[in-house]
Amino acid sequence: MTQDIEALIARVALRDRSAFAELYRKTSPKLFAVCLRILIDRAEAEEALQEVYVKIWQRADRFAIGRAGGMTWLSAIARNHAIDVIRARKPVARDIDDAVAVADPSRNPEEAALAASEGRRIEDCLQELPEDRAQAVLKAYVEGLSYEELARHYGVPLNTMRTWLRRSLIKLRECLER
Repeated sequence: MTQDIEALIARVALRDRSAFAELYRKTSPKLFAVCLRILIDRAEAEEALQEVYVKIWQRADRFAIGRAGGMTWLSAIARNHAIDVIRARKPVARDIDDAVAVADPSRNPEEAALAASEGRRIEDCLQELPEDRAQAVLKAYVEGLSYEELARHYGVPLNTMRTWLRRSLIKLRECLER
């Protein structure tokens, strides 16, 4: 199946419309699931999926066989596009309290106060992390940056960024449990 997808992508790069139709038939359920998981809203996911296939048509010539599997490459395009849709629809939170307010503006005052208190606890725990790790956590989980974007931003390898975030989340959990 993987080689079949890769061969279809190679044919799409040559502007083969029948290969594109076959690629869509074979991969759209999986890519729709990726979009739906991130966007939640079915109509928004359907629209995003169409835009994903426009990108695939335009970028098929950039796919490097052997560097990543065909389905992995397609899923990354879908995931990144869905994240871009989310970024475009909501303001970026400046801090944890803003993120809580953006996440659920329908809260009553008591719920909002409790959430703000929890936000301050998280900020206090973030202070215990090295500055670059704390900023990476905020950029990942408040602003929605991907591991790849964070690795480029901080000039570290991708696996290093994954390790930073995993260890930082463990430390945050330990701090919040105290």
